[in-house]
Amino acid sequence: MTEFENNNFAENGETMEDALNAVHDVKVGDIVKGEVLAIEDRQAIVGIEGTGVEGVAPAKELSTLPVEDINEIIKVGDVLDFVVISSIGDDKENGSYLLSKRRLDAKKVWEDIEEKYQNGETVEAPVTNVVKGGLVVDVGVRGFVPASMVEDYFVDDFNDYKGRTLEFKIIEIEPSENRLILSHKAIVEEEKEKKKEELLNSISEGDVIEGTVARLTNFGAFIDLGGIDGLVHVSEISHAHVAKPSDVLSVGDKVNVAVLSVAPATERVSLSIKDTLPGPWTNIEEKAPKGSVLEGTVKRLTSFGAFVEVFPGVEGLVHISQISHKHIATPHEVLTEGEQVQVKVLDVNPDEHRIALSIKSLEEQPETEENQDEPDPEDYQNFEDDGSGFTMGDILGEALNEDDEQ
Repeated sequence: MTEFENNNFAENGETMEDALNAVHDVKVGDIVKGEVLAIEDRQAIVGIEGTGVEGVAPAKELSTLPVEDINEIIKVGDVLDFVVISSIGDDKENGSYLLSKRRLDAKKVWEDIEEKYQNGETVEAPVTNVVKGGLVVDVGVRGFVPASMVEDYFVDDFNDYKGRTLEFKIIEIEPSENRLILSHKAIVEEEKEKKKEELLNSISEGDVIEGTVARLTNFGAFIDLGGIDGLVHVSEISHAHVAKPSDVLSVGDKVNVAVLSVAPATERVSLSIKDTLPGPWTNIEEKAPKGSVLEGTVKRLTSFGAFVEVFPGVEGLVHISQISHKHIATPHEVLTEGEQVQVKVLDVNPDEHRIALSIKSLEEQPETEENQDEPDPEDYQNFEDDGSGFTMGDILGEALNEDDEQ
């Protein structure tokens, strides 16, 4: 070294030995810092700091995403981190190296994903492509979502998913094989379980809530309450008789339901639609005032009379003495179940859900026959309370009162 060179290094506070020690050898696998010196032919010429040599980073090695214009992601003067992929040329002193920013970024991405996987965290990523068997997503690295892990129901066409950003659970990760398996179905299922738990803890017996008819069976309707399905038994659909739920309900119908019971342990919720509807006896005095004439259906015949349904869920009793002006031994002599008849309302008792009716009051009484409508106590010897609410005293009293009125 000349005296001039020594003096020059001395002026800068360093010796030639210091400068030589600052130059490091470059090895494959090293992570180096480099300055972009030039951009040409879809590649960046990079000066590797501390080495005095240059490296080359092709466009495909600059980003984990496809690059159309290299100038959109880097510019001259940028100082970036690279990983050394290989050596180019035989001149060890001035030879170039193939550099990659993409692989270094991908390594960091894999480390981040692996940390999320260990912590049970999820990732969000856009769907970049639809392929046979599932979806391809970009999480900084390529991720794959098998078709069976997209939703918790069958999906026939996945094309609508392209471009959408979804949340995923990490199912399997293997950086050395660039293998990343994700599931959106797991997210959907977890959200549904959370909603189900919240709903079960928030509703109680007596609550009235809105739901959607999800499924119909022969024994009832399953109502989606927004996280869990509750069952409306066929007997709880209407105050009127319902043979099949599909006769009155359709899938997708919005309905109000009353909660009958909740069992969080078994996730069972019993519901009722009819409990949210006016009862058949509501305002019955207005619908069937005393003296009014109604049309009804003969539902049941007994030894002491006929029960006629005048409104859905509302049956009144036509005592045997009120069926005909002629003497009959049993109602079966003149009436049949299912027959349509006109009846006159004799009396209404809304509190006890009873209506006394008469058929003969609407018919002209034969002039030659008298006192044939008086009830015979022997007619009631076999009377038994069948749950209708009418007692033998009620029946006798109603019949006798009607005779007195005539």
